[in-house]
Amino acid sequence: MTLTPPLRIVVVGATGNVGTSVVQALAADPRVGAIVGLARRVPDWQPEKTTWHTVDLEADGDELGPLFDGADVVIHLAWKFQPTHDPAETWRTNVLGSIRVFDAVVASGVPALVQASSVGAYSPGPKDRAVDESWPTHGWPGAAYCREKAYCERLLDVFERDHPGIRVVRMRPGFLFKRAAASEQRRIFAGRLLPGRLVRPGLIPAVPDLPGLRFQAMHTDDAAAAYLAAAVRPVQGAFNLAADPPLDAQVLAGMLDARPLRMTTAPVRTALAAAWRLHLVGASPDLFDAVLRLPLLDSSRARELLDWEPRYTAVEAIEEFLAGLREGAAMATAPLAA
Repeated sequence: MTLTPPLRIVVVGATGNVGTSVVQALAADPRVGAIVGLARRVPDWQPEKTTWHTVDLEADGDELGPLFDGADVVIHLAWKFQPTHDPAETWRTNVLGSIRVFDAVVASGVPALVQASSVGAYSPGPKDRAVDESWPTHGWPGAAYCREKAYCERLLDVFERDHPGIRVVRMRPGFLFKRAAASEQRRIFAGRLLPGRLVRPGLIPAVPDLPGLRFQAMHTDDAAAAYLAAAVRPVQGAFNLAADPPLDAQVLAGMLDARPLRMTTAPVRTALAAAWRLHLVGASPDLFDAVLRLPLLDSSRARELLDWEPRYTAVEAIEEFLAGLREGAAMATAPLAA
């Protein structure tokens, strides 16, 4: 069973890695009649059915109400990763901005909210087996990204209690990659120390094999397919999203024609911390700590209730991302610009 088309869907944060894929998926689906794309800067990109509006979630949320009026679903994707040196700024967008979105959903009478959570919301967990959506979502306290994702989970707990008539879906994907997001992710996480054109098989001699380095990745378009299904189907609750196989040093080394090099965590973290303090890389050592602790995800619930199956393997998603790095791939939106 699906909702009655045509649907009017608002996408908050529609121009980033996930947002562009979600808008493309919505635009291609006949059940969706109109898309309202919200972003800090209106892009040159103009997909079908889409009307753009500028919104700053750090400002007053009153501007959201008229844009949400008449919507069947709000998909909230907006998230600020940087500056990692100023967590108060990311908190204003990611947490206080989310509160403004939630309040506007209620004020405008929107019947459904689909919220972008993350594997980063989960408490530390196992690397030898996958956990389902009942695993605790208290995050890793050292990393601002995880704290903010976990706090938004608590906000949604209260939201669902106070507004039981609103259908709430929480999407918890693993790490998301696609070709067009390569330039953005290089800026956000690697900075100037990653020579994109040199990230090719045979040029990197070794991949650090660290304790806990086992994580899940997936193609952003596959995540977008799950967002579409969650928007048009009468489902609610949390959904893990991940593709196989889990990635570790052996798999990554095989992709790069390199060898896994067994190492302890301390020297890698020390080097990353020094580079981060000098503003040479964007990823903080605290986020590195979190990656080594995050659990693997069981996506059975999404496969069953959303009829969802990733089209790309995790390896294919990473290979496409690496190709995008070498090419300087980008897209005609401000977040994804070269």
